[in-house]
Amino acid sequence: MPDMDYWPTSRLLSTAARLVELGWNERLRPLGLTYPTVLTLDAVAHAGPISPGKLAENIRVQAQTMGPLLTRLESRGFIRREVNRFDRRSQLISITELGLELLNQSHGQENTVLEGIELDSESLRAELMAIVRDTKVN
Repeated sequence: MPDMDYWPTSRLLSTAARLVELGWNERLRPLGLTYPTVLTLDAVAHAGPISPGKLAENIRVQAQTMGPLLTRLESRGFIRREVNRFDRRSQLISITELGLELLNQSHGQENTVLEGIELDSESLRAELMAIVRDTKVN
């Protein structure tokens, strides 16, 4: 194992995030979900009908990343796309009952990813929220 004592905090955070995502994907696989699909379903569930561009902005991915993901989610019946009645050139994304059901099941898996690791969870949560809230990506 590399000597992490010399790693900058950003590398530690990035490595930890990848490991958590891998663990989460392991637990989501039986549901037919992945980390990106859960993030997307969660954002759609909380935002209500939302445009693909706004959805991409909310989960901090490039707009062109959303297209293939939304196509997969729609083909599996997790979301539906409808023409925006206020702007017929755009679409609005909504979660379906099946998508909501799977999202709720996935939430039960989230808290198991870090089981067995001693953490000061409240302090870590506060620091992670500050990073997510305050980091600007150009």
